[in-house]
Amino acid sequence: MDSLSFHIRPPTIPSQSSISPSVSTRYTLPLKIHALKKPSSHVYSKRHRLHSDVEVRSVAVRSALDEVSVLDPPSPSESEEGKRELIASLKLNLLSVVSGLNRGLAASEDDLQKADAAAKELEAAGGQVDLPNDIDKLQGRWKLIYSSAFSSRTLGGSRPGPPTGRLLPITLGQVFQRIDVLSKDFDNIVELELGAPWPLPPLEVTSTLSHKFELIGSAKIKITFEKTTVKTTGNLSQLPPFEIPRIPDALRPPSNTGSGEFEVTYLDADTRITRGDRGELRVFVIS
Repeated sequence: MDSLSFHIRPPTIPSQSSISPSVSTRYTLPLKIHALKKPSSHVYSKRHRLHSDVEVRSVAVRSALDEVSVLDPPSPSESEEGKRELIASLKLNLLSVVSGLNRGLAASEDDLQKADAAAKELEAAGGQVDLPNDIDKLQGRWKLIYSSAFSSRTLGGSRPGPPTGRLLPITLGQVFQRIDVLSKDFDNIVELELGAPWPLPPLEVTSTLSHKFELIGSAKIKITFEKTTVKTTGNLSQLPPFEIPRIPDALRPPSNTGSGEFEVTYLDADTRITRGDRGELRVFVIS
Protein backbone atom coordinates (compact mmCIF):
# COMPACT_ATOMS: atom_id res chain seq x y z
CA MET A 1 0.00 0.00 0.00
CA ASP A 2 1.25 3.46 -0.90
CA SER A 3 0.50 6.48 1.28
CA LEU A 4 0.03 9.99 0.06
CA SER A 5 0.45 13.02 2.30
CA PHE A 6 -1.44 16.26 1.73
CA HIS A 7 -0.86 19.67 3.31
CA ILE A 8 -4.26 21.43 3.56
CA ARG A 9 -4.22 25.10 4.48
CA PRO A 10 -7.46 26.35 6.05
CA PRO A 11 -8.97 29.46 4.45
CA THR A 12 -8.07 32.81 5.94
CA ILE A 13 -10.91 34.62 7.70
CA PRO A 14 -9.93 38.28 8.08
CA SER A 15 -12.53 39.04 10.74
CA GLN A 16 -11.17 36.49 13.17
CA SER A 17 -7.68 37.51 14.25
CA SER A 18 -7.49 34.67 16.74
CA ILE A 19 -6.96 32.19 13.99
CA SER A 20 -3.49 32.37 12.63
CA PRO A 21 -3.25 32.23 8.83
CA SER A 22 -0.01 30.30 9.17
CA VAL A 23 -1.57 27.32 10.91
CA SER A 24 -1.71 24.30 8.72
CA THR A 25 -3.11 20.82 9.29
CA ARG A 26 -1.53 17.65 8.07
CA TYR A 27 -3.73 14.74 6.87
CA THR A 28 -2.55 11.34 5.79
CA LEU A 29 -5.00 9.31 3.66
CA PRO A 30 -4.31 5.68 2.78
CA LEU A 31 -5.27 5.03 -0.83
CA LYS A 32 -5.16 1.78 -2.77
CA ILE A 33 -3.93 2.26 -6.25
CA HIS A 34 -4.79 -0.43 -8.75
CA ALA A 35 -3.71 -0.55 -12.29
CA LEU A 36 -6.61 0.07 -14.70
CA LYS A 37 -6.90 -2.69 -17.21
CA LYS A 38 -7.79 -1.70 -20.71
CA PRO A 39 -10.42 -3.99 -22.22
CA SER A 40 -9.24 -6.19 -24.93
CA SER A 41 -10.04 -5.24 -28.47
CA HIS A 42 -12.32 -8.32 -28.81
CA VAL A 43 -14.47 -7.36 -25.82
CA TYR A 44 -14.58 -3.73 -26.88
CA SER A 45 -15.61 -4.62 -30.39
CA LYS A 46 -18.39 -6.94 -29.11
CA ARG A 47 -19.78 -4.29 -26.78
CA HIS A 48 -19.64 -1.70 -29.53
CA ARG A 49 -21.58 -3.94 -31.89
CA LEU A 50 -24.19 -4.74 -29.23
CA HIS A 51 -24.65 -1.05 -28.45
CA SER A 52 -24.97 -0.27 -32.15
CA ASP A 53 -27.56 -3.03 -32.65
CA VAL A 54 -29.67 -1.71 -29.75
CA GLU A 55 -29.57 1.80 -31.20
CA VAL A 56 -30.57 0.55 -34.65
CA ARG A 57 -33.46 -1.49 -33.25
CA SER A 58 -34.61 1.43 -31.13
CA VAL A 59 -34.59 3.74 -34.14
CA ALA A 60 -36.50 1.15 -36.19
CA VAL A 61 -39.17 0.74 -33.50
CA ARG A 62 -39.60 4.50 -33.14
CA SER A 63 -39.86 4.85 -36.89
CA ALA A 64 -42.47 2.10 -37.11
CA LEU A 65 -44.54 3.67 -34.35
CA ASP A 66 -44.38 7.02 -36.11
CA GLU A 67 -45.73 5.49 -39.33
CA VAL A 68 -48.50 3.33 -37.81
CA SER A 69 -51.73 5.13 -36.88
CA VAL A 70 -53.49 3.53 -33.91
CA LEU A 71 -57.28 3.92 -33.88
CA ASP A 72 -58.92 4.04 -30.47
CA PRO A 73 -61.92 1.70 -30.09
CA PRO A 74 -65.27 3.47 -29.96
CA SER A 75 -66.49 4.31 -26.51
CA PRO A 76 -69.49 2.41 -25.11
CA SER A 77 -71.64 5.53 -25.41
CA GLU A 78 -70.84 5.91 -29.11
CA SER A 79 -71.56 2.23 -29.74
CA GLU A 80 -74.91 2.39 -27.94
CA GLU A 81 -75.86 5.55 -29.79
CA GLY A 82 -75.10 3.89 -33.12
CA LYS A 83 -77.24 0.88 -32.17
CA ARG A 84 -80.16 3.11 -31.17
CA GLU A 85 -79.98 4.96 -34.47
CA LEU A 86 -79.89 1.67 -36.41
CA ILE A 87 -82.90 0.28 -34.54
CA ALA A 88 -84.87 3.50 -35.05
CA SER A 89 -84.17 3.32 -38.78
CA LEU A 90 -85.19 -0.35 -39.01
CA LYS A 91 -88.39 0.28 -37.04
CA LEU A 92 -89.32 3.09 -39.41
CA ASN A 93 -88.65 0.82 -42.37
CA LEU A 94 -90.87 -1.95 -40.96
CA LEU A 95 -93.71 0.46 -40.28
CA SER A 96 -93.50 1.86 -43.79
CA VAL A 97 -93.59 -1.66 -45.28
CA VAL A 98 -96.74 -2.74 -43.42
CA SER A 99 -98.58 0.58 -43.64
CA GLY A 100 -101.45 0.54 -46.09
CA LEU A 101 -101.93 -3.25 -45.81
CA ASN A 102 -105.01 -2.92 -43.54
CA ARG A 103 -103.28 -4.95 -40.81
CA GLY A 104 -102.47 -7.63 -43.38
CA LEU A 105 -105.94 -8.10 -44.86
CA ALA A 106 -104.80 -6.47 -48.11
CA ALA A 107 -101.35 -8.11 -48.20
CA SER A 108 -100.21 -9.93 -51.31
CA GLU A 109 -97.57 -12.65 -51.37
CA ASP A 110 -94.94 -10.03 -52.21
CA ASP A 111 -96.10 -7.87 -49.31
CA LEU A 112 -95.79 -10.82 -46.94
CA GLN A 113 -92.18 -11.43 -47.99
CA LYS A 114 -91.21 -7.77 -47.67
CA ALA A 115 -92.76 -7.51 -44.21
CA ASP A 116 -91.03 -10.70 -43.07
CA ALA A 117 -87.64 -9.45 -44.33
CA ALA A 118 -88.05 -6.06 -42.63
CA ALA A 119 -89.05 -7.75 -39.36
CA LYS A 120 -86.03 -10.08 -39.46
CA GLU A 121 -83.66 -7.12 -39.83
CA LEU A 122 -85.12 -5.47 -36.74
CA GLU A 123 -85.09 -8.75 -34.80
CA ALA A 124 -81.40 -9.27 -35.61
CA ALA A 125 -80.48 -5.73 -34.54
CA GLY A 126 -82.42 -5.99 -31.29
CA GLY A 127 -80.86 -9.28 -30.25
CA GLN A 128 -82.25 -12.01 -28.03
CA VAL A 129 -85.34 -11.05 -25.99
CA ASP A 130 -85.08 -11.69 -22.25
CA LEU A 131 -88.65 -11.66 -20.92
CA PRO A 132 -87.84 -12.66 -17.30
CA ASN A 133 -85.77 -9.47 -16.96
CA ASP A 134 -87.87 -7.29 -19.29
CA ILE A 135 -91.32 -8.47 -18.20
CA ASP A 136 -92.38 -4.88 -17.40
CA LYS A 137 -92.08 -4.00 -21.08
CA LEU A 138 -95.03 -6.29 -21.84
CA GLN A 139 -97.32 -4.28 -19.60
CA GLY A 140 -99.96 -2.19 -21.34
CA ARG A 141 -102.37 -2.04 -24.24
CA TRP A 142 -100.85 -2.95 -27.58
CA LYS A 143 -102.34 -2.15 -30.97
CA LEU A 144 -101.95 -4.67 -33.78
CA ILE A 145 -100.76 -3.00 -36.98
CA TYR A 146 -99.92 -6.11 -38.98
CA SER A 147 -100.63 -9.84 -39.00
CA SER A 148 -99.43 -12.12 -41.76
CA ALA A 149 -102.32 -14.50 -40.99
CA PHE A 150 -104.92 -11.92 -41.99
CA SER A 151 -103.87 -12.35 -45.61
CA SER A 152 -105.96 -15.54 -45.54
CA ARG A 153 -109.01 -13.23 -45.24
CA THR A 154 -110.28 -14.90 -42.08
CA LEU A 155 -110.29 -13.59 -38.53
CA GLY A 156 -108.67 -16.80 -37.36
CA GLY A 157 -105.67 -16.45 -39.62
CA SER A 158 -104.12 -19.86 -40.19
CA ARG A 159 -106.69 -21.25 -37.71
CA PRO A 160 -110.38 -21.56 -38.59
CA GLY A 161 -112.23 -18.29 -38.22
CA PRO A 162 -115.15 -16.33 -39.63
CA PRO A 163 -114.47 -14.89 -43.10
CA THR A 164 -114.34 -11.16 -43.70
CA GLY A 165 -116.17 -9.62 -46.64
CA ARG A 166 -117.50 -12.92 -47.95
CA LEU A 167 -120.50 -14.86 -46.72
CA LEU A 168 -120.81 -12.83 -43.55
CA PRO A 169 -120.80 -9.03 -43.72
CA ILE A 170 -118.12 -8.61 -41.04
CA THR A 171 -115.81 -5.63 -41.04
CA LEU A 172 -112.72 -5.90 -38.90
CA GLY A 173 -111.91 -2.85 -36.83
CA GLN A 174 -109.00 -2.28 -34.49
CA VAL A 175 -107.31 -5.19 -32.73
CA PHE A 176 -105.57 -4.85 -29.37
CA GLN A 177 -103.79 -6.96 -26.80
CA ARG A 178 -104.10 -5.97 -23.18
CA ILE A 179 -101.44 -7.48 -20.95
CA ASP A 180 -101.24 -7.29 -17.16
CA VAL A 181 -97.96 -8.74 -15.92
CA LEU A 182 -99.15 -8.87 -12.28
CA SER A 183 -102.44 -10.73 -12.75
CA LYS A 184 -101.13 -12.65 -15.80
CA ASP A 185 -104.15 -11.52 -17.81
CA PHE A 186 -103.76 -11.61 -21.57
CA ASP A 187 -106.77 -10.30 -23.49
CA ASN A 188 -107.25 -10.11 -27.24
CA ILE A 189 -109.68 -7.29 -27.97
CA VAL A 190 -111.29 -7.15 -31.41
CA GLU A 191 -113.58 -4.42 -32.72
CA LEU A 192 -116.13 -5.70 -35.25
CA GLU A 193 -118.89 -4.25 -37.35
CA LEU A 194 -121.67 -6.71 -38.18
CA GLY A 195 -123.87 -5.97 -41.13
CA ALA A 196 -127.65 -5.95 -40.74
CA PRO A 197 -130.52 -6.01 -43.25
CA TRP A 198 -131.53 -2.62 -44.56
CA PRO A 199 -132.70 -0.26 -43.12
CA LEU A 200 -131.14 -1.40 -39.84
CA PRO A 201 -127.73 0.13 -39.03
CA PRO A 202 -124.71 -2.17 -38.67
CA LEU A 203 -124.07 -3.54 -35.24
CA GLU A 204 -120.80 -2.47 -33.63
CA VAL A 205 -119.38 -4.78 -31.01
CA THR A 206 -116.15 -5.31 -29.11
CA SER A 207 -115.18 -8.90 -28.45
CA THR A 208 -112.72 -9.67 -25.67
CA LEU A 209 -111.05 -13.08 -25.62
CA SER A 210 -109.67 -13.48 -22.13
CA HIS A 211 -106.58 -15.60 -21.47
CA LYS A 212 -104.01 -16.27 -18.79
CA PHE A 213 -100.37 -16.30 -19.78
CA GLU A 214 -97.12 -17.76 -18.54
CA LEU A 215 -93.52 -17.45 -19.66
CA ILE A 216 -91.81 -20.40 -21.30
CA GLY A 217 -88.07 -19.94 -21.40
CA SER A 218 -86.57 -16.56 -22.14
CA ALA A 219 -88.78 -15.40 -25.02
CA LYS A 220 -91.84 -17.66 -25.35
CA ILE A 221 -95.33 -17.08 -23.97
CA LYS A 222 -98.09 -19.62 -23.51
CA ILE A 223 -101.69 -18.39 -23.31
CA THR A 224 -104.68 -20.38 -22.05
CA PHE A 225 -108.19 -19.37 -23.10
CA GLU A 226 -110.78 -18.64 -20.42
CA LYS A 227 -113.81 -16.87 -21.89
CA THR A 228 -115.19 -14.57 -24.59
CA THR A 229 -117.12 -11.42 -23.68
CA VAL A 230 -119.02 -9.30 -26.18
CA LYS A 231 -119.96 -5.66 -25.60
CA THR A 232 -122.06 -3.59 -27.98
CA THR A 233 -120.83 -0.11 -28.86
CA GLY A 234 -122.16 2.80 -30.85
CA ASN A 235 -125.94 3.26 -30.71
CA LEU A 236 -126.38 0.17 -28.53
CA SER A 237 -123.58 0.87 -26.08
CA GLN A 238 -126.07 1.00 -23.20
CA LEU A 239 -126.60 -2.75 -23.43
CA PRO A 240 -124.68 -4.77 -20.82
CA PRO A 241 -121.88 -7.10 -21.96
CA PHE A 242 -122.62 -10.78 -22.27
CA GLU A 243 -120.44 -13.85 -22.20
CA ILE A 244 -120.47 -16.36 -25.02
CA PRO A 245 -120.71 -19.91 -23.70
CA ARG A 246 -117.51 -21.85 -24.12
CA ILE A 247 -117.53 -24.88 -26.37
CA PRO A 248 -117.02 -28.07 -24.35
CA ASP A 249 -113.58 -29.57 -24.75
CA ALA A 250 -115.05 -32.77 -26.14
CA LEU A 251 -116.69 -30.83 -28.99
CA ARG A 252 -113.78 -28.51 -29.59
CA PRO A 253 -111.95 -29.15 -32.89
CA PRO A 254 -108.31 -30.32 -32.57
CA SER A 255 -107.09 -27.09 -34.18
CA ASN A 256 -108.76 -25.00 -31.47
CA THR A 257 -107.54 -26.26 -28.10
CA GLY A 258 -108.06 -22.96 -26.32
CA SER A 259 -104.36 -22.35 -25.80
CA GLY A 260 -101.40 -21.38 -27.90
CA GLU A 261 -97.76 -20.41 -27.85
CA PHE A 262 -95.78 -17.68 -29.53
CA GLU A 263 -92.32 -16.17 -29.33
CA VAL A 264 -91.54 -12.53 -28.69
CA THR A 265 -88.75 -11.84 -31.18
CA TYR A 266 -88.41 -8.11 -30.58
CA LEU A 267 -89.47 -5.92 -27.66
CA ASP A 268 -88.86 -2.36 -26.54
CA ALA A 269 -90.88 0.38 -24.88
CA ASP A 270 -93.20 0.97 -27.87
CA THR A 271 -92.79 -1.86 -30.41
CA ARG A 272 -93.25 -5.62 -30.18
CA ILE A 273 -92.84 -8.38 -32.77
CA THR A 274 -94.14 -11.91 -32.22
CA ARG A 275 -94.06 -15.11 -34.24
CA GLY A 276 -96.76 -17.67 -33.59
CA ASP A 277 -96.59 -21.43 -33.38
CA ARG A 278 -97.93 -21.60 -36.95
CA GLY A 279 -95.53 -19.07 -38.41
CA GLU A 280 -97.76 -16.05 -37.94
CA LEU A 281 -95.90 -12.72 -37.84
CA ARG A 282 -97.49 -9.95 -35.80
CA VAL A 283 -96.34 -6.38 -35.25
CA PHE A 284 -97.68 -4.30 -32.35
CA VAL A 285 -97.19 -0.74 -31.15
CA ILE A 286 -98.08 0.56 -27.71
CA SER A 287 -101.35 2.48 -27.61
